[in-house]
Amino acid sequence: MRMLAATVLSLCLVAPASAQGVKTNAEGTKPMPMLEDIRAVAPALEKYAQGAVQGDLWKRPGLSPRDRSIVTISALIARDQRVELPYYLDLALHNGVKPAEVSEIITHLAFYTGWANAMGAVPIAREVFKARSIGPDQLPPASGSMLPLDEASEAQRATRVEQQFGKVTPSLVQYTTDVLFRDLWLRPELAPRDRSLVTVSALVATGQVAQITYHLNRAMDNGLTQEQAGETVGHLAFYAGWPNAFSAAPVFKDVFEKRPR
Repeated sequence: MRMLAATVLSLCLVAPASAQGVKTNAEGTKPMPMLEDIRAVAPALEKYAQGAVQGDLWKRPGLSPRDRSIVTISALIARDQRVELPYYLDLALHNGVKPAEVSEIITHLAFYTGWANAMGAVPIAREVFKARSIGPDQLPPASGSMLPLDEASEAQRATRVEQQFGKVTPSLVQYTTDVLFRDLWLRPELAPRDRSLVTVSALVATGQVAQITYHLNRAMDNGLTQEQAGETVGHLAFYAGWPNAFSAAPVFKDVFEKRPR
């Protein structure tokens, strides 16, 4: 494990796999705590980091390391938590997340967690890309061919939203159809299943429980299994806090029980 790994024993900065070395204090972020810093402040935190998180969570088989990386960077960006982001972006690339997919995750989260959160991740990701010699040729184009649209399903969604909110906020309804579901969700560089995993992770991480039912069903329609969905909540308890995980758990339970067997 390279030098960077010595910095990763805080509660968030722990994972079983090594990653390539990158700057630990990308522009605009504070340096990540070293092991001695954690021990000097919270010895119990170090114990939980090494035991529950590094020793168990990241090794559980219900989610692959790649999926856990997607869930983690989605939560960090959604919560605008930049101290850990350089390490976890680098780890995501080490775990098989492609540079184009990282680019799409950041873009996607601009819509689901706010423009400022995505912009905050940009300079950090740029430093990680630079350290790995990742250039424009490995990133998705701004425009190009799109995935096929399920016209019938999208028409039902658009009609339902129009009936509910068309007179309240026509701009929201229009952008939801034109920009999100007929553009963003059809970009091919991030698979629909992974795009759904990003969305659900961000919703749980930010406590947006009212939106989980639709997007969790969509995620499972896109190929996310019940086991993977359940592991996502358990993983996010460490990265977004137990209250957010337990607020989401009843919604997940309800979705699981109502889906056809």
